[in-house]
Amino acid sequence: MPFQSLVNLLRTRSISAPLGFIAMSLASLLAFHVGKDMAQVMFGGAGAEARAAPAAPKPLLVAAPNAILAPAPVDSPFVVKSILKINEPIKFGQFFWDESAASTGPIVVTVDLQARTISVFRDGHEIGAAAILKGYGEKPTPTGVFPVTQKDADHVSNIYDAAMPWMMRLTADGVAIHGSKVERGFATNGCIGVPDEFAKRLFGIATLGDKVIITDGKRLDIGQSILHPEDHTPNAGA
Repeated sequence: MPFQSLVNLLRTRSISAPLGFIAMSLASLLAFHVGKDMAQVMFGGAGAEARAAPAAPKPLLVAAPNAILAPAPVDSPFVVKSILKINEPIKFGQFFWDESAASTGPIVVTVDLQARTISVFRDGHEIGAAAILKGYGEKPTPTGVFPVTQKDADHVSNIYDAAMPWMMRLTADGVAIHGSKVERGFATNGCIGVPDEFAKRLFGIATLGDKVIITDGKRLDIGQSILHPEDHTPNAGA
């Protein structure tokens, strides 16, 4: 091969290969980081619902409609007996609900801020799961164990003058679970935003005093305890 042709070939490859690699790398980085905390970087704590890039949260060990049953769980309403069979990441605005595994029993709710998902357990069986909105920056969603202290189906925030349908209050300073336009990928000022229909169903079965456990990366599997004796003091930070 002539020397000049070889030089031209090497020049062409040395340019085109890295460009392709860079393009693929940027696409991968964008897909990954959009699913993490882009809203925290871009939007801090501004607004009642700060704009954030939509993303599909990480999947929990949950999904529907057929429940995965534990072989022989401890006989306690607060030990995981079954989880919903979800075979894909839960997208913003999407939720799963199946009460066939438990029509009665105590309710406990878990929220994983890292995965941005919420799970509803009845008598140890997961009956609902959804993607959530959470707070960032100066208004993070707090972690800890919180009882439901108030319920208001048609609540309007007196701080932000914003509708909070199917509101269930968790803290004295206004952190609550409520219906929200989750599919838009907004952030909140500390509240847990869930799809409106999911909020309505949870509102219908939850009672005052039911526990909501908010963690940042803690996962549960079949046979594990949902409530622990040490999990009773809420923390201020997310």
